[in-house]
Formats: sequence, C-alpha cells, structure tokens
Amino acid sequence: MSDTQGQRVSPGTPVVSVHDLDLTLGEGSRRVHILRGLNLTVSGGTSLAIVGPSGSGKSSLLMVLSGLERPTKGTVSVAGTELGALAEDDLTAYRGREIGIVFQSFHLIPTMTALENVAVPLELAGIDDAFGKAAEELTRVGLGERLNHYPKQMSGGEQQRVAIARALAPEPALVLADEPTGNLDETTGDAVAETLFAATAARGKTLILITHDIDLARKCDAIKVMRDGRLVDHAAPSQTNAVAAE
Repeated sequence: MSDTQGQRVSPGTPVVSVHDLDLTLGEGSRRVHILRGLNLTVSGGTSLAIVGPSGSGKSSLLMVLSGLERPTKGTVSVAGTELGALAEDDLTAYRGREIGIVFQSFHLIPTMTALENVAVPLELAGIDDAFGKAAEELTRVGLGERLNHYPKQMSGGEQQRVAIARALAPEPALVLADEPTGNLDETTGDAVAETLFAATAARGKTLILITHDIDLARKCDAIKVMRDGRLVDHAAPSQTNAVAAE
C-alpha cells in the first residue's frame, strides 16, 4: 500500500497525530500567529470536542487537520500518512478518501440533488457504484425519500444530513465537524447532532468537533480547550465547565 492510499486504523491506535504545530498568516506588520506549538493525538474510534472563544484558532486548526491549510511549522498525520509529505494533487485525493468534513453552512451544490451531492464526490474519488453508495448513505441518515430533492427544497436540518452523508460515504478514517449545528434551531440541531454521533460511532470513526456549544461538546469522549492559538486544557466532558462561551 502506498503512502497516498492511507490505512485503516484500529480502535486505540492514533488516527490524528500533531507535533509542534504552528500556523502564521500574512507578511511583515500584518503577520499573525494563529496556532502556536500545538501537540495533539486522537485515537481511532473516539470523539473529541475543541471549544474556546471566537478567534482562538479552532477553525484554523480544523483547516490544517483537513489539509486545506498547510502549517508554517510542525507535522500533521492522519491515518498514518503525514499530510505535509503529499503533493497537492495527492493531498486532495487523500482528503477525498480519508477525511470527511461537515461545515456549518452545509456547502451543498444548489444545482445538484441530494443524491448527486453525495455521489459526485465519490465518483471523483474513484469509488465504485457511487450512486448506489450515495443512496445507501442518505437512507442511513433518514433521507431515503428525499434523494431527488434539491437543497432549496430541503430544510436546514435535512441539508446538514446530506452533508453528513457526503462526509461519511467514502468511509474516511477521520470526520471533522465545524459548528455543525450552528445554523440550526435547538430542536433541529439536537436531531442533527444525534445523527452525526450515531453515524460515526456505528462505524468506529474518529470525530473531531469544533463548537461553541458546551452541551454538544459534552457528548464527546473528551474535550480540549483552545485559547490564543494554544490547546490549554483537556478533560472528560463531565469535568468541563462552560469554557466555550464568547
């Protein structure tokens, strides 16, 4: 198996390994230090919430973990492959197979049906029977009757379920979720969160959740707190105070 094909990771084995990570953006007087000396290990089959105030670096960390942003310093490995060692095309292909991402704003293509929104990324990743797999994933998240609906014909909660199906369809080693309930009302958000946690747990996937919602964070196996670009605390959910506030 080549480095760009990744590897399946058994529970307890690290899926995410981050060492001495820095991220600096801008030049000269506009240079800003976003992430500072981060170290992080997340085991297979576990869930981790990262909380903290706005501007603390949470979403920037997610961008680096996904390979959408390259760090200034340090290393990031996902499922045994160091992202920084991959050329851009290889990194894009690796992300399509091994890293599923759920964003706050859904990021569905409005001219595609729910089925197409899930199937097309699978086709691009070279996965066989993309449309059959997409239909199966949408059915798993409760949208089996909505396959041919367009995003504008769906509620916010339904659109986010499509995004969850899209993220999980390639059977990635890592699922990243950035404020996945942030655009939803409380009741809908709770239902979507339940879908996300149930779907990742049922398959033994590793989940990293970025959120301001401490109640949502407490659903994870562990919580880390980010402040000023640093991870400063690590606790079991039952021991964590409301540190996610603005």
